[in-house]
Amino acid sequence: MPDFLSPLFDASQAEGILFLCFGVALAGLIRGFSGFGTALIYLPFAGQVLSPFEALTTLIIMDLIGPLPLVPQMWRKSHPRDVLRLVGGMAVLLPVGLYVLSLIAPEIFRYLVSGITMVLLVLLVSGVRYPGELKKYMIWMAGGFGGFLAGVAGLPGPPVILLYMASQHAVSVVRANIFLYLLLTDIFMLVVLWLYGELIPSAIWIGLVIAPVYLLANVVGAAIFRPEFERGYRILAYIVIGCAAVSGLPIWD
Repeated sequence: MPDFLSPLFDASQAEGILFLCFGVALAGLIRGFSGFGTALIYLPFAGQVLSPFEALTTLIIMDLIGPLPLVPQMWRKSHPRDVLRLVGGMAVLLPVGLYVLSLIAPEIFRYLVSGITMVLLVLLVSGVRYPGELKKYMIWMAGGFGGFLAGVAGLPGPPVILLYMASQHAVSVVRANIFLYLLLTDIFMLVVLWLYGELIPSAIWIGLVIAPVYLLANVVGAAIFRPEFERGYRILAYIVIGCAAVSGLPIWD
C-alpha cells in the first residue's frame, strides 16, 4: 500500500468506525431532506468514541464534503443576505465557544451536546411560532448564539433552527438558509481550529473515511424530500434527534 494511503487505512480500522458510520448515515438522511440535523444526530454518537475536538474535526470534514452536490439547489432557494448575517454573527462568538470547550472535560461536552439537543427538540415539538417578520438584529443574534454553541458543543444550529422553524418562511427557504449557514460555519470552524492548534490529523482521516457515507445519505435524503409531506419529515427528524440525544448521555457508559 502506498505510504500516503496508510493514514486512511488506519482510520478505516479505528475503534468504533462502524458505530460512527451508522450515526453518519442517519445524520445524512435527516440533513438531506430537512436541511439540518447533522450535528444534533452525529455528535451524540461521536461523543461516545471520540474526544471533543476529534468529534468536532470529523464533523467538519464530513460536513464539508457531504452536502456539496446540494449547494447550487440550496443557493437558488435561499435568502443570501440573511445567510450572511447569520454567518457574521457566528464568526464573532465561535472563537469564544472554542476557548470554553478547551477548559471542560469530555463528559461535560457530552452532557452539553445531549442537553442542548433535547431542549431544542422540546421547543420544536411544542410548535413555537413567531408571527411577525424576522428582524435583522434577530438574525444576527441567532447566528452569534449559534457560533458560541458551535465552539462549546459543536452545535451551531439550534438557535438558527429554532428561529427559522418558528418563522413564517416557506419550508424551502428555511431548509436552504439553514443548510448554507451550517456549511459556511463548518468552513469557518475549520480555520479557527487550525489557528487554535486543535485540528487533529487522525480525526481528519476518520472524517474522510465517513464522508462518502454521509454524502450518499445526503443525496438519498434530498431525493425523497417532498414539500407536501413536511409534517411527516418533521416527525421523523424529531424522533431520530431525540433518540440520538438520549443515547449520547454519559449515564449509559
